[in-house]
Amino acid sequence: MRHANGTSSALRKTAPLLMLAAPGLLYFLINSYIPMFGVFIAFKDVNYAKGIFGSDWIGLDNFQFLFKTTDAWIMTRNTLLYNLAFIVIGTVCSIFIAILMAELLTKLYSKLYLSGLVLPSLISMVVLSMLVFAFLNADSGFVNKSILRPLGLPEINWYSEAKYWPYLLVLIQIWKTAGYGSIVYFASIAGIDKSIYEAAKIDGAGKLRQIRTITLPLLKPTVIVLGLMSIGRILNSDFGLFYQVPLNAGALYSATQTIDTYVYRALMQLNDIGMSAAAGLYQSLVGFVLVLVVNAIVKRVNSENALF
Repeated sequence: MRHANGTSSALRKTAPLLMLAAPGLLYFLINSYIPMFGVFIAFKDVNYAKGIFGSDWIGLDNFQFLFKTTDAWIMTRNTLLYNLAFIVIGTVCSIFIAILMAELLTKLYSKLYLSGLVLPSLISMVVLSMLVFAFLNADSGFVNKSILRPLGLPEINWYSEAKYWPYLLVLIQIWKTAGYGSIVYFASIAGIDKSIYEAAKIDGAGKLRQIRTITLPLLKPTVIVLGLMSIGRILNSDFGLFYQVPLNAGALYSATQTIDTYVYRALMQLNDIGMSAAAGLYQSLVGFVLVLVVNAIVKRVNSENALF
């Protein structure tokens, strides 16, 4: 009887938390776990007349189009390097923004500024692509018309010059996501015991030294956890960023081609969902292995900061 009462009491205490987590759990269940039952599609030659279950098994043939094409090196290199840049630069910018917001004397201002920094993350990539086009249009774009032309500098045809786009894409991604990413770091900083800063201030430590010796070390576990989660998706790319923002310009493929955009273009021509399933499985497996490897390294260096 006591055991039953204890169970019901614990359930009542945790029910609000379970209800709060329910939308997120439902999202992952529908979008991440239920689709796992379709993994076998990656090993089939899908024939709609036969149906998915009746289609022929073809082993690893669906994976060949990712590796035998001449673009295999380009799309893999771009996907990895862009994501590494997003992780490193994005983390630095998010921490920088969070520290600035935390150091504002008025909490109302910090919340107001942080809300403004989050707004870019709410803009869809379709709208963002039009904004970028308004800036970079060769004929009437703001950069050519209002900056380069008045200064007497040669105008640039941005949508045919691939060499500029690695910098542009990183800048656009950081502008869009850094504010949103700073929320977690801002919350972590807010959770640091203020008495630690007061003790450091008494010892004569200035703001910069407090940030270097207190804030940054205490943010390390958060950085590691978020970094591990990002590494798990290092072979996935934001389709809108690499397809819609460059307006699918063929001259830019050397700088904008990633695994996701390549698979989409291949599907538009071949209409083979088996290839798409193979690409998704390949990205997930590599991400899973990388998370295990990096977590093992972190665990060896400092087991308290490891994800599991």
